[in-house]
Amino acid sequence: MQEYSSPTAFEVPSTAALPDAVTTHARENPDRVALSRNVGGSWVPVTSREFAEQVAALARGMIAAGVGPGDRVGILGRTSYEWTLADYAIWTAGGVGVPIYETSSDEQAQWILSDSGAVAVVVETAAHRALVESVRSDLPGLREVWTIDAGDLDAVAARAGEVPEEELAARRATLTTDTLATIIYTSGTTGRPKGCELTHGNLLYVAELAPRVIPAMVAEGASSLLFLPLAHVFARIIEVGCIQNGARLGHTPDLASLLADLSTFRPTFLVAVPRVFEKVYNGARQKAHAGGKGAIFDRAERVAVAWSKGQDTGGPSLGVTLQHALFDRLVYGKLRAAMGGQVEYALSGGAPLGERLGHFFRGIGVTILEGYGLTETAGPSTVSGPDALKVGTVGRPAPGSAVRIDEHGEILVRGPQVFRGYWHNPEATAEAMRDGWFRTGDIGVLDDEGYVTITGRIKELIVTSAGKNVSPAVLEDRIRAHPLVSQCIVVGDNRPFIGALITLDAEALPGWLETEGRPADTPLAELVDDPEVLAEIQAAVDAANRQVSKAESIRSFAVLPVEWTVEGGQLTPSLKLKRSVVMKEFAAEVEKIYAS
Repeated sequence: MQEYSSPTAFEVPSTAALPDAVTTHARENPDRVALSRNVGGSWVPVTSREFAEQVAALARGMIAAGVGPGDRVGILGRTSYEWTLADYAIWTAGGVGVPIYETSSDEQAQWILSDSGAVAVVVETAAHRALVESVRSDLPGLREVWTIDAGDLDAVAARAGEVPEEELAARRATLTTDTLATIIYTSGTTGRPKGCELTHGNLLYVAELAPRVIPAMVAEGASSLLFLPLAHVFARIIEVGCIQNGARLGHTPDLASLLADLSTFRPTFLVAVPRVFEKVYNGARQKAHAGGKGAIFDRAERVAVAWSKGQDTGGPSLGVTLQHALFDRLVYGKLRAAMGGQVEYALSGGAPLGERLGHFFRGIGVTILEGYGLTETAGPSTVSGPDALKVGTVGRPAPGSAVRIDEHGEILVRGPQVFRGYWHNPEATAEAMRDGWFRTGDIGVLDDEGYVTITGRIKELIVTSAGKNVSPAVLEDRIRAHPLVSQCIVVGDNRPFIGALITLDAEALPGWLETEGRPADTPLAELVDDPEVLAEIQAAVDAANRQVSKAESIRSFAVLPVEWTVEGGQLTPSLKLKRSVVMKEFAAEVEKIYAS
């Protein structure tokens, strides 16, 4: 049994609540640009005063529509300014926000709205409204459906005059750090989602922690462009952190336009899941190779990694330092420019980033700070920081928190960010908590300095027929490093050896095909058995195998003629692989691996 705790560095007053930041900023710095709205491709500034006025009007309109203290209100839509506006209006009205992924099925939406007992729901589009209406007969408590695209939020805000301003103060008086703020339903790689109860205190703790992890959040001109789904706790805490600390916040719902939006918004810090950083790296590498500059990029990559590792071992050599300066002009500066040109720090969460990408990005001038947590911990259980960074780990326990590694290697967490339980599910709550410690279900190790390294999930641990325990994360991370690979799942539970299913990256393939002198539009189905493609994937598998023992290494793999997507149901909205879904859908392909 190992344990490490961090001393308390700050306190959140028991009387505090999330809406306070909106009114405080409006009073103390009314003309500061608090948010930027993307309107027709242009960023329109919204001052602290304007945001506070819009939040108050919408909150009063919601109260006029019957939203009472503690009532649950759903939000179903893509990441947008209106999402954040609705979120803060619900809190200002004394309500509880219940986010729903915009990719949710009608069954999932029905479950979340019915289980939470939502009295109203804000949806983005007519299609979202139709989805809710299709299950409304099963939602007797749902009284209102407001559609953003139809202008319903403006119509609700127009009812503000029906409610006296003093009512908002009365609603605020009902809120403390112990008051329920949101019920976030776990996206769930298996089973029906459970509603995690997070309080105002949980989220305010994380908001106060944020600038200690990302000092850029409180620097002059601080800004961040949010593109992760706000239904996920990771995006939600960045929303709250920016509003609380006065960093300008922008939203973009479409990853396809992310690079263009980054170039115009020019954030000072970024927040993403590891898959986004992988795509940035893979895309840059593929573009360089397609343009005949592959050798330069590969050399620049090796120098970036060597320079970063040198920061932890007394400093890089003179030769590495000189080469690093050269490649900063030739390569690294262009990569930073692709992220807007002002980003020096980024925060990665949702899954382990891996040492490889951590060193690469620090080497190009964008230090990625990793944290670790779950919905049940309101995000960060452990955090890194500019002065407390150990690449390859997810940092130390957050201030006032503790981490324990039990006898089975499971990570347990205790601290002010830990949720108060699952909504109307005391059995699941009791199962998740052990003497005040939250059982994460993740496996990890704790070093002597308190740094945590995630090695896998208990449910994902593979045990071969020979009894060898294999954590798939290390292998999968290394294979995904190859620019032709989109996704990978390692298999082998109860099997004689380890295998893998691999999908190709449809965005990277055309460029690679052209460099090989082949038609860029070659169908995916023709490439899964192509000798040259298989040789590339074998090289990726060989690189992964060098990270593990022979018994843990991949002996056979299959390349699939499909991509795994959120829309297809194989990935969660936060881009995590749904292993149970993949294993069920591609059971025949797994059997072929072991039949050969």
